[in-house]
Amino acid sequence: DTEGLLRIKEENQKHYRRAQRHQEKKEKIQKHNRKLGDLVEKKSYELKTQYEHLANLRRAHILELTSVIFPMEEVKTSMRDPADVSSESDNAMTSSTVSKLAEARRTTYLSGRWVCDDHNGDTSISITGPWIILPNNGDYSAYYSWVEEKKTTQGPDMEHNNPAHTISAALCYATQLVNTLSLILDVNLPKKLCNRQVKTQQGNHEFCGENLSRHRFTRAVKKLNANILHLCFSQHVNLDLLHPLHTLRNLMYLVSPDTENLGR
Repeated sequence: DTEGLLRIKEENQKHYRRAQRHQEKKEKIQKHNRKLGDLVEKKSYELKTQYEHLANLRRAHILELTSVIFPMEEVKTSMRDPADVSSESDNAMTSSTVSKLAEARRTTYLSGRWVCDDHNGDTSISITGPWIILPNNGDYSAYYSWVEEKKTTQGPDMEHNNPAHTISAALCYATQLVNTLSLILDVNLPKKLCNRQVKTQQGNHEFCGENLSRHRFTRAVKKLNANILHLCFSQHVNLDLLHPLHTLRNLMYLVSPDTENLGR
């Protein structure tokens, strides 16, 4: 029993010495972890600072881009738009029909119901200049109406003051601006839209090539609106300001200096 007791004491001393070594290792590891924690905190602060600096650079580039190359502003228009003028010039079109068409243009089908949009119907948004405008309410029916009418009617008067040229030009500039913004903000767009004046295997690029059919035009507009909303969501634009059909107005909210998170 005495010899067994001595062996147990020796083993206990060995375990005690091992425990001391383990305690020293533990203290070294904790000290190393504290150093790493301080380093991570320092690097995180530096990374946050770099992100803020990058956001400020992106913001400056965007504001310069939208003030020099792609300026946008709201343009007050008269109650009679070009569609009203062309309708009134048609003797077969009665005044009641014109008023009904005007009323239809001031309404928007949203979430399963028709919503009156009188204020937006009286304004347009210009891009790159006051002569290139889009209806604020997102009603681009004048484009494919003109295209369909041109298929059946030919004449020099068709080329004067037609809305198809201004609408297609504005949408093409908006597409170019959105693609440039996605590069600056480093945000991948959900829909692919080409704004270059080239031919691809799939056909002409959107908006600036040959006259698009109603189906292709509305499909391209939906893709453009989806890309704009995606950029707005990525920059935390106030959702209450956005409307799925208001192409240029959503862009104006996105690039506005009042957008706090622009460049994130």
